Amino acid sequence: YPGRSRHWLNCSTNWFKSALAVMDLQRFAIKGCIIGADDPQLQEALALVHDTLERPRCLCMPGGVEMYVARHSLFVVKRMPDSGSTHHPGCPSYEPEARQSGLGELVGEAVLESEPGRVELRVDFPWTRMIGHSVPRGEAQDVAEVGVPRRRMSLRALMHFLFERAGFNRWSPAMEGKRNQGVLHKYLTEAAEDVLVKGGLLGDRLYVTEPFIEPRRSEAAQRRRVKLSILSPRDGHWPLAVVLGEFKRCDDTALGKRIWLRHMPDAPLLASNRLWERTARAFGPLLEARDADTGVAVRLVVALLTRARREQTYEVESLSMMLVSEHWIPVEGVHELPLIQALVAQRRRFVKPLRYDARSAAGFANAFLTDAGPVAVPLHVLSPFMTEADRKTKERGIAVHGSLAWVWSTERPMPALPTPRGLSTG
Repeated sequence: YPGRSRHWLNCSTNWFKSALAVMDLQRFAIKGCIIGADDPQLQEALALVHDTLERPRCLCMPGGVEMYVARHSLFVVKRMPDSGSTHHPGCPSYEPEARQSGLGELVGEAVLESEPGRVELRVDFPWTRMIGHSVPRGEAQDVAEVGVPRRRMSLRALMHFLFERAGFNRWSPAMEGKRNQGVLHKYLTEAAEDVLVKGGLLGDRLYVTEPFIEPRRSEAAQRRRVKLSILSPRDGHWPLAVVLGEFKRCDDTALGKRIWLRHMPDAPLLASNRLWERTARAFGPLLEARDADTGVAVRLVVALLTRARREQTYEVESLSMMLVSEHWIPVEGVHELPLIQALVAQRRRFVKPLRYDARSAAGFANAFLTDAGPVAVPLHVLSPFMTEADRKTKERGIAVHGSLAWVWSTERPMPALPTPRGLSTG
């Protein structure tokens, strides 16, 4: 293409090893040329193949792995559906197979990708309420058809999907100091693009809290009001939307509760006493985790299915909570925090499998180390506070991974992590 000398694809062993040495910087084969992800002419190259049958190839593996080009504000190279595990573990496009997390139970039923980048989610919560209308209770009807009900995603699974799609379940040393509320808002909002729920775009029904900056609070509040104007009732139907942010506190009022989110100090969300009582029972361990003697910061993210009670007054219909580390990496509980902290402190690269709606996360690795060679290393944590059922599930998960598995029982000192392997020798 104009303005660039041509470097023809060379899959020799020496070239492949040198490419792996800088795996944080992806290289692509595009129209016979090799071009890095940081090359200023990458956009020009991607424009040539966008909307054509020709696809870029990620050169993390010999021969390359086929990718596709999406267009947002810029052209972006993305991996093809179900191809994450075919990339080298050190590649930014690598993901463990879906069956290695709770996503595996949902793919094909609640998560459908009919074409690259276009995802449909089937959820178990509504997008609309009809206030004052109950489900009719008539006489029993003749059964015309019997089938197995399809799986549906919960609010928790939706949070996990967005965090994984936005890349917050993975870590590399280059991310240190670069995750904040602004980054969270930007990438979670972008993760909802091209995602359909009940026939509409998820992005139209998702509000992620913006970073609170005092001089700009009025502009941020106006953007929030515009975004949540979708909650205005129409023809007796009350639309719902998901508000996602970091939980701060819950206050009592004369009529119920007020839920406050960080970075949203001017707009509490109202909730009934009954809803909060159920929340305290269901998410008690997560609420307690913020006060646990962990020695590290911990955050609590909440997704609130919300409707308008009146103009600019928001009421919570249901909610889900998720524990995350100080770096916004989702965790199942306090027992995983020391491992995540050690991985970050030792400047390791890893991916965190997420539970979604699996009955238990014990069967999955607590993390996959991606900088220890050509195969990702599963890291497993055993806690004395696990239930007997979870312990047996975890032991079966460890057995599946065999000698490759790294195992830590938290009542003992953490063993050394597998040694990082220079990717150029992998």
